[in-house]
Amino acid sequence: MAAAAQALDALRRGWRGFVWFYKGVMGENAYQAYLDHHRVAHPGTLPMSEREFWRDKMDRQDRNPQGRCC
Repeated sequence: MAAAAQALDALRRGWRGFVWFYKGVMGENAYQAYLDHHRVAHPGTLPMSEREFWRDKMDRQDRNPQGRCC
């Protein structure tokens, strides 16, 4: 029974690692990274809302297109 629990735990850790990696590659964690940076670099000020963040990010990419497919 303990071996099965250990295997299940390893599978869960592996899955969480995969999801973390995938979100990083796809850019899904960009807002959280922004919040973490904002908290350290600009304490006491309000960060952009998630909607404002993504709009700003897309606007910056449109103004400065770099190697992206779409």
